[in-house]
Amino acid sequence: MRGGIVVRQSKTFIPTTREVPSSAEAISHKLLIKAGMVKQVSAGVYTYLPLATRVIQKIEKVIREEHSKIGAAELLMPILQSDEYWKKSGRWDKMGEELIRVTDRKKAGYALSPTAEEIVSQTVNNMVTSYKQLPMNLYQIQTKFRDEIRPRLGLLRCKEFIMKDAYSFHDSPESLRETYKDYYQAYSSIFDRFELKYRAVQADSGNIGGSYTHEFQALAEVGEDTIVYTEESDYSANIETAAVVEQNYTMPTGFEKKERSLLETPDQQSIDDVAAFCGVEVNRAMKALALKADGEFYLVLMRGNDQLNDIKFMKATGTSEVEMATEQEIEEVMGSVAGYMGPFGIKNCKVIGDNAIKYMYNHSCGANKKGFHYINVNPGDYEIDAHYDLRMIEEGDLAEDLSGPVKFAKGIEVGQVFELGKGYSEAMDVTYLDANGRANHFYMGCYGIGVTRCISAIIEQHNDEKGIIWPKEVAPYQVHLVCVDVKKEDQVKLSDELYAQLTAAGYEVLYDDRAERAGVKFNDADLIGIPLQVVVGKKAGEGIVEVKERQTLEKVDTQVVDVLAKVEAFYK
Repeated sequence: MRGGIVVRQSKTFIPTTREVPSSAEAISHKLLIKAGMVKQVSAGVYTYLPLATRVIQKIEKVIREEHSKIGAAELLMPILQSDEYWKKSGRWDKMGEELIRVTDRKKAGYALSPTAEEIVSQTVNNMVTSYKQLPMNLYQIQTKFRDEIRPRLGLLRCKEFIMKDAYSFHDSPESLRETYKDYYQAYSSIFDRFELKYRAVQADSGNIGGSYTHEFQALAEVGEDTIVYTEESDYSANIETAAVVEQNYTMPTGFEKKERSLLETPDQQSIDDVAAFCGVEVNRAMKALALKADGEFYLVLMRGNDQLNDIKFMKATGTSEVEMATEQEIEEVMGSVAGYMGPFGIKNCKVIGDNAIKYMYNHSCGANKKGFHYINVNPGDYEIDAHYDLRMIEEGDLAEDLSGPVKFAKGIEVGQVFELGKGYSEAMDVTYLDANGRANHFYMGCYGIGVTRCISAIIEQHNDEKGIIWPKEVAPYQVHLVCVDVKKEDQVKLSDELYAQLTAAGYEVLYDDRAERAGVKFNDADLIGIPLQVVVGKKAGEGIVEVKERQTLEKVDTQVVDVLAKVEAFYK
């Protein structure tokens, strides 16, 4: 190892502070501010100061190394993207207000890139023309934009952020699946090198589209995503897509089927009230939701204690937008009354139910008449178009792989991989010629990592009451050399010798040569969190320094001649 880096702390810009704004909620946000790594310039927009910039460079280095291993080529695409391409793909309208739109002096419309499926498709169009050039695997690391309605949690939810986005082009779904596996493994290697505790979970494709996707979720209490997992297997999924299997339900044997009857239920405002009034448990009180999706009306039947999963509903019905029907629509279109809806006599809608209702017995349901419910309703008493898995999974439900009950954990999404299929290439009409000379649309995949989001995720998992504890691969520097008292000639002389020795050996050194009190220097060193500290203090005259590991806080007095060997052993 040769050609190390040394930066004198007196000459760089690391504005550490003990004060943080009250708006800083996440530990990572607080520590980024305290360690002098970021400065907020507006809501969701940050300047990355020198320490953060070095961490970003380290993260990008790992990403580039792992992408090189799978044959991905780096390019750089424009941030300013013509609305022509976004309208062609359909995402100009689909992304709504999250897409930042601008107009130039000639009134031409543009989007500030949140992702680049449209532009990468346009880039390869007429350039990748033959199946012989496939698969094609491209990536970039670039600033992205998203008009977050409520930027929060520091770098976890920003309007402007840095992202690695990759795209692959294929002539078959089998080729796409192989590259998907390559990226899955590359991401696992990247996050392992970041020393993140994470789970790769089944997920929803959202605005990106596609039919097969996994999120890489870094485990953290501040995470906004809920991960469903079991301790008995490697099963895990995002709560938005976690399947509820029918093995969770049973119909009691030998129950007495009672005669259905109409019951007056005046002034019963909630499903709990209705259940109590009808003399049944809440899970035997059917609730009905009136929804409007893509212009069609639906009546969704569920157990009273279950919650509808909108994503499951849209997948089951093949719809893209869903909203609650208004009271007027319930009355005029569906012939019912809000709060008293049920399957008997409902009009002008599709009636679908969650799988759980197949196992309800002698239950209550709305009678489509104000102030009335039916009781002792059983399967087969009413007509229904279809049953689906529609509800949100709950802790304790049996996992999809039947291995055991599920548990919940919070996660930060740091990466996601998608199989897009032909959706974008068909919309953008991007083709290649196959072996028979016929034009075909590409199969595509896309693969993202939130570079700046990874900074926060790493800090959330690697910190203590003193500050940040950087993993070795992403630390801004490898060694923090602290000269305790710059007025003492022997300390300065020994510190200078050590930084020359360490940098000659190829190590990256932050050299604290400031005229500050010892306590300030020690606190800043722990706050900044460089993995190894070499402290030159009172024993300098004896040729002894203190070597401290930031993670364990273990301190060892070390002869100067042994310092390099100790550093080498630490980074071996």
